Amino acid sequence: MASHRFDPNFTAQVVEGMGPNTTPRNRQLLGSLITHIHDFARETELTIDEWMEGVKFVNALGEIYAQSNKTRNETHRICDVLGLESLVDEIAHKVISETGMDPTSSSILGPFWSPNAPFRPLGGSIFQDGVPPNGRVTKMHGVIRDITTGAPIPNAVFDVWQASANGKYDFQDPENQTPNNLRGKFRADADGRYSLYCLHPTAYSLPRDGPSWQLLSLMDRHPMRPAHIHIMVTHEQYQGCTTQIYPSDDPWITNDTVFAVKPDLVVEFKPLQGDATAVLELEYNVNLSPKGYKGKI
Repeated sequence: MASHRFDPNFTAQVVEGMGPNTTPRNRQLLGSLITHIHDFARETELTIDEWMEGVKFVNALGEIYAQSNKTRNETHRICDVLGLESLVDEIAHKVISETGMDPTSSSILGPFWSPNAPFRPLGGSIFQDGVPPNGRVTKMHGVIRDITTGAPIPNAVFDVWQASANGKYDFQDPENQTPNNLRGKFRADADGRYSLYCLHPTAYSLPRDGPSWQLLSLMDRHPMRPAHIHIMVTHEQYQGCTTQIYPSDDPWITNDTVFAVKPDLVVEFKPLQGDATAVLELEYNVNLSPKGYKGKI
């Protein structure tokens, strides 16, 4: 009597089918992927109809990307919904300083980052289309520091982007927002300080008309993301930090649909007096690790 219900040699045959020029890392990644996919199919006794539904789902991801003129990365969003990007982020950024000063926690990049955000003057604003209705202007500022010394990092680049008060990014809202609205890069001064004007962020729903909504519906899950501001801080001598920060009073921070909230990324927006531009203030400091620094893992 066979010890396996299905051919016990089949998966090994597929993995071993890779040729001699496959790199060791690709052999590891693809071999593990094939093994896990095959184990999944055997464990669930995947039917032909179910497999074909999966194929159609993957095809739909590419179709919605093409139909949106490459502005809607639904595949990226699926990775978020499944928690995969948050898990990969955790694996990639498990760095703890021996000095007792931890690097700023990372969080997912998300599908709305743009490499084309313009540099803006230090202390400038990112709302180039004016303040939207119900928008609450916030003065955001802080210091970027080296975790190993506590010293400020001059000339670090602070890249920030966010959705408007209607919960939409410029890519999604071309009728109301010009390209690069609510985006900007700021270069820290000699003391590692940055400052800018942004909006208090707004919670929003993931789209409800594509594959990600179909997947959420299958899992009986909501599509809401808590209000957040995206930041990416870089310097040529340091490991960059990509993260998101969340208002402490947002009702969705305990149930983010993409599992990206971490306790130390929850922040307090405070009332601001004496500033003609802003009604709120947010101080947010960023700690970076030197390149090559591993700390304790």
